[in-house]
Amino acid sequence: MLKKRLISLVLLLVFIASIASGCSARVSGEEQTVWRFAHEETPGGLQDIYAYEFKRLVEERTNGEITVEIYRADEIGGVMDYLEFQQGGLLQFSILNPGTTSTTVPENNVFYNHFLMPEDKEDIQYMLRNSEGIEMLNEINAEHEMKILDWFYEGFNAWTANNEIRSPEDFNGVSIRTMASPLIVASYKAYNANPTPMAYMEVYTGLQLKQIDAQVNPIFSIEEMAFYEVQDYLIQAKQDGFFAALVQILTSLIH
Repeated sequence: MLKKRLISLVLLLVFIASIASGCSARVSGEEQTVWRFAHEETPGGLQDIYAYEFKRLVEERTNGEITVEIYRADEIGGVMDYLEFQQGGLLQFSILNPGTTSTTVPENNVFYNHFLMPEDKEDIQYMLRNSEGIEMLNEINAEHEMKILDWFYEGFNAWTANNEIRSPEDFNGVSIRTMASPLIVASYKAYNANPTPMAYMEVYTGLQLKQIDAQVNPIFSIEEMAFYEVQDYLIQAKQDGFFAALVQILTSLIH
């Protein structure tokens, strides 16, 4: 842990040095602007695909006058550092789950209320594009110097565990990795589970070493992080709206 924090500190100092010398570089005699974009997933993941399409469009539509640098999970610290980096001007864009921002904007926790979200992805996507509630959240985030550029849906969450989970009662005594959202932690405590916030990139090892019994993430994440290698059960939680969909936000710093 100390080593990781030292690495993050070194990277932070490097970023500060680059910011001090300006966010522009001279390429072939012309001034070029660099935008830094961070996300929390591994190479080839959904967020990585999203980020590289963003990069392609920006560079294409600015004729290369703007270059977008992509930073993936743990390349410049953990996802909990992104918000701080962005507010400090070290990142221009980041993809964050609402739970990560909830200590700054508690209202973003709304997506983690169980039994709340629609069960059809079309309804969720419509809500993210047309809901007055989304407009209200955008305004609230703007008050905290975060401009929400996009909300997008990554699929319903599922559990992996060493025992079957079929009802809230089955969580009794289960140590489950969650995000560090107060609402998520409180929800699992209400099921008599032992919610254990843990960095995303540490979950596989935590499961392997039996530090935790279970974890929750969308199906694509479970596949790309190979959690199935160290868990016996995969349980889809969509039925009856028992669990929430995973929603992500693309944020930009408001200057």
